[in-house]
Amino acid sequence: MEVDDMHHAIDKLSGVTEEHHGPVRLLPWSGPDGKPCYLVGESGGYVSRIADEIEGVQLGMADDILGHAEDMLGGRQVTSRELRFLARGLADALRDVRRVAESRGVRLAMSGGTSATRTVGVSSSGIS
Repeated sequence: MEVDDMHHAIDKLSGVTEEHHGPVRLLPWSGPDGKPCYLVGESGGYVSRIADEIEGVQLGMADDILGHAEDMLGGRQVTSRELRFLARGLADALRDVRRVAESRGVRLAMSGGTSATRTVGVSSSGIS
């Protein structure tokens, strides 16, 4: 997906109706209604730095839960309740990591990454 097409897709998903210029960043949190939040404008500002920190925390937590899963499933008997709790944590971590990857992939494409990266796009089901 080309950068202009990506901007149009983001506009449709986020309900933006007016023309904007500059980079668009998918933020690592959702709005109160569960819809994605976007930062329009140059990176490096306060909100962008907070988003970077939150992404780092999310990636660290995903690494922690993955390590916990490996330990937990490494041989001991686990209860169905423990497995449900683990599955919920892994699903949450996967959702966060997917959002970080989507955000970073789009920013990389807009910064002129490799031709393979330029095909990264946004769809309602994630990266396409």
